[in-house]
Amino acid sequence: MKGLVVVLLGLVIVSAIGASSADVRRPVVPAMFVLGDSTLDVGNNNHLPGKDVPRANEPFYGIDFPGGARATGRFSNGYNIADFVARQLGFERSPLAYLVLKSRNYLVPSALTRGVSYASAGSGILDSTNAGKNIPLSKQVQYFASTKAEMEVVWGSRKVSKIIANSFFLLGTGSNDLFQTRPKSQADVAALYATLVSNYSAAITDLYGMGARKFGIINTGPVGCVPRVRLLNATGACNDGMNRLAAGLAAAIKSGLATTLTTTRLPGLAYSLADSFAGSRANFKNPQATGLVNADSACCGSGKLGAEGKCMRNATLCGDRDAYAFFDNVHPSQRAAELSAQALFVDGPTQITAPISFKELAHQR
Repeated sequence: MKGLVVVLLGLVIVSAIGASSADVRRPVVPAMFVLGDSTLDVGNNNHLPGKDVPRANEPFYGIDFPGGARATGRFSNGYNIADFVARQLGFERSPLAYLVLKSRNYLVPSALTRGVSYASAGSGILDSTNAGKNIPLSKQVQYFASTKAEMEVVWGSRKVSKIIANSFFLLGTGSNDLFQTRPKSQADVAALYATLVSNYSAAITDLYGMGARKFGIINTGPVGCVPRVRLLNATGACNDGMNRLAAGLAAAIKSGLATTLTTTRLPGLAYSLADSFAGSRANFKNPQATGLVNADSACCGSGKLGAEGKCMRNATLCGDRDAYAFFDNVHPSQRAAELSAQALFVDGPTQITAPISFKELAHQR
């Protein structure tokens, strides 16, 4: 299973701010650096060796991608949430994948003016999650360190430090770790949470040590409600056990990061944590309120709930992709990703981010 469920992230509040994505404008941050799993991946896995590496490199992925239908490595019919966060920040779309930039010898120019994506489908907070088939979070952090070193060779440490300090770091991971584990007792659950929070905090602290100061973090969502998990229930309902596990991890991450990411321990750091679990829960009950007609089935796939087969060239494809919350049996559709990203930037009483919104975070100086 490969993906962090950010689908329907607080969609109920989106009706108050409109359905279209932000107009591309002058970016409010110098660059955006992305770390996480398949909901944020824009092509890194396409460049990894191995037949079991999860890739979105063939139709019907990318069928609605702007500029011509083509599979780009995004697990979506078009843009994913990283793209729409980038648009909210004023960029055209997500920065390119690290391995793509390396293959084109364009890493430094992109890092200095737009950013880099290190996100990898199937990855988790733990190195052991789907080991050998992705770029784990710790390796993504190492790739950022390598990127910074290459930037400094060209522009010097002073200018690079300023760029990194003002850039937006988007992180979204954790769900794959839950899919890979089957804790047998409450003690096992507590130990799992403690390890995940410790590793996550360490990764963010390492990024801080390299100059990162603005962290937009998407917490784990209701993984028990993705079509692939619903398929295991005779009624097609969400798996409450998986959702409880995800909700517990979300709470542990919130508490753990609140302790770690303090200005007393890490001066100058600012962060925004998206409560995707709470923001999603109500919307599965009434998806029509957000213009989505189907919140339990895959638009692209086969069999029951469209979740029994993979999304590929010979799969069944729904007619109205904007009406579906899920494009394949795990990942959100382009429309759901767009609404999710908009929810992250909402200020005021309906916001699902704390202690500040992504918008407030981006504009901090």
